[in-house]
Amino acid sequence: MIAFPWITVLTSVPIAGALVVLGIGGGVGERNKNLARGLALAFSFLALGLTLFLWHHFNSASGALQFQERYPWIPALGVEYRVGIDGLGLLMLLLTSIVVPIGMLASWQIQERVPLYFSLVLLLQACLFGTFTALNFFHWFIFWELSLIPAFFLIKLWGGPRRTSAATQFLVYTMVGSIALLLAFLAIFLATGKFDFIDLAGLAQNGQLMPAVVRNLGWHRFTPEHVALMIFAGAFLGFAVKVPLVPFHTWLPSAYSEAPTGTTILLTGAMSKMGLYGFLRILLPIFGAEMQQVLTPLLWLAVATIVLSAYAALVQKDLKRIFAYSSINHLGYCLLGIFAVLKFTGGDVALTAEKYAAMNGVLLQMFNHGLTAATLFWFVAMLEKRSGGLRGLNDFGGLRKVMPVFAGLMGIALFSSLGLPGLNGFVGEFLIFKGSFPLATWAAALSVFGLLATAIFILGILQRVFSGALNTTWAAMPDLTTGERLALAPAIGLMFALGLYPQWVLAVVNSTVMQMVQQLKF
Repeated sequence: MIAFPWITVLTSVPIAGALVVLGIGGGVGERNKNLARGLALAFSFLALGLTLFLWHHFNSASGALQFQERYPWIPALGVEYRVGIDGLGLLMLLLTSIVVPIGMLASWQIQERVPLYFSLVLLLQACLFGTFTALNFFHWFIFWELSLIPAFFLIKLWGGPRRTSAATQFLVYTMVGSIALLLAFLAIFLATGKFDFIDLAGLAQNGQLMPAVVRNLGWHRFTPEHVALMIFAGAFLGFAVKVPLVPFHTWLPSAYSEAPTGTTILLTGAMSKMGLYGFLRILLPIFGAEMQQVLTPLLWLAVATIVLSAYAALVQKDLKRIFAYSSINHLGYCLLGIFAVLKFTGGDVALTAEKYAAMNGVLLQMFNHGLTAATLFWFVAMLEKRSGGLRGLNDFGGLRKVMPVFAGLMGIALFSSLGLPGLNGFVGEFLIFKGSFPLATWAAALSVFGLLATAIFILGILQRVFSGALNTTWAAMPDLTTGERLALAPAIGLMFALGLYPQWVLAVVNSTVMQMVQQLKF
């Protein structure tokens, strides 16, 4: 079973689906549109089925890479086709496989260039699969950059009134980060002749990477520490923009609000995890020592990401912009956990256990945020469909009187985002704070103010959209149909399942977490 190229097949499925759907052509008939939608959804479910197959056959007791494929590609440049997954990669594959069908269902009402839209969604899914499985920088960077193309056109062609500026800003920001990342790894390659993430991590852990860079590049005017920090800064910028980390976040609110809601689901549910994945797969193993040198500024950036974005959400009137800033806030908790793990503990067993807790919380929070945020934006899409595109806080009121099922289910997703015990959002945040408080007490304590602001704006949504007097404009607004309820049921069910039994995920990722923490020699 392991010799079979499962990961290559998984990555190829959405590519094949994109070609098939695009081949339907530009017909404007409703039959062609429904065929394009149906085929795209079928390929996304096929990818989900393959991911669940990998999940079932994954050895959770091992933190090693599994389902590996390794073939020479450009030997003279140290380029290989090398893919594989551990618990982190598998979890991101599953998240992507869940979020993409949600994004497609939320985009069902799109009428213009339907085959092109859904083929771009499938192409984006393939790029995400490639990013979460590639283990050679050259191979990985191709998928990292290609993901920008479908995302750009999904915003540019189907977005709101300011879609052109939003798409351009998104592309420029992420391209600048990618160029900095590319330059950093080109410097490393010129010094070591290696692009392989695993080999580079080994050199870094043995203390050989940065001395080799200084020695081979001849940067004698700089100390090894300065050279290492400059190269780290380039790699850091690439991932900080993608997460995004404050102050590199300003592209996100406009991109999320102007993109069609189905695309926003893909951006927040899956694509934002590319940045966090880069922190965990690349920065921690290869640049862990450099990150530890600037740990205090990194913790301040994490606190700013959590607190400032939460308070920015408080003053927004557009639901999509509220949830956009809320996404930055929730991703900030992941950054807090990642940075706290870098704290020097001198081999203290108790603090090492807290590092395990924090890192488990980070991985669980990545998955939970993707699920919850995607579902919340899905509810916004349903509200836009019923209201003719309106999504302002002041546009509604008293909707629970005419839409009790909608109000109840969206309330569950909102409380999940808030971190209510019993729902999936609680466990990840709890583990992050449990691990971070002993490791970075001041940063964790300041981050609590972000939790407070989150509670305020989420309760404000419930009050202003669903409670109070009914806005007579919406007296005849229909509740969820049977089909919509059935479509939402798996996502809502997962929120309860992970809230009550998070071990379903933690059991798979814990061995990977332990290996990641043990590789950090602090």
